[in-house]
Amino acid sequence: MTAPNTTPSSGLPTRDRLAAEAARMFAQRGYHGTSVGDLAAALGIQKSSLYAHISRKADLLADIALAGAAAFHAALDALPGEAAAGERLELALRAHLTVVESQLDVATVWLQEWRYLTGEAREVFLRGRHRYEERIRDLFEAAVRSGDLRPDLDVDDATLVFLSVANWAYTWLMPETDVAGLTSRLMSVLLGGMGQVTSSAALRPPGGAHR
Repeated sequence: MTAPNTTPSSGLPTRDRLAAEAARMFAQRGYHGTSVGDLAAALGIQKSSLYAHISRKADLLADIALAGAAAFHAALDALPGEAAAGERLELALRAHLTVVESQLDVATVWLQEWRYLTGEAREVFLRGRHRYEERIRDLFEAAVRSGDLRPDLDVDDATLVFLSVANWAYTWLMPETDVAGLTSRLMSVLLGGMGQVTSSAALRPPGGAHR
């Protein structure tokens, strides 16, 4: 016999398998390109049986998008408080890319399919997304105050560039990427720019971050 609400093939609760399949299919096909029947077929169960685990497909989208939000915030929460302000920026980018690399399907839904959220789930998601952007902006402001970044830096523009690099990673980041090495290279471009290097200090990471 199989335990209640589990599938013979994996032993995992059907609800967990459903969430994983939904994340995969929403990321590959899009939310509207994935039907409840597609999800049932992927799990090897009847479509009618799916409704024992969800009331509607939108519940899955909300769960996945909000799980992605929680993962990105948790990654920022784990930044070491003792690190220099400039170093925390690099660590924040590494943390973001690590979430994308380790949860690519969830990150894709968080960054791409969230627009189809409705009602309270959409409001909660947008509040969390705005708070995440503010937390990144706060990191830039702290780095400017500490002297790790130049005093005339436009932190709004800097935040936009940082998030553009981080958020589009789901389109090009490959599994098992050396995230630490990639982060160092990206930060070298973000902080050092692309012009001619006139001194060894020009591309030195702020706060003595390891390159």
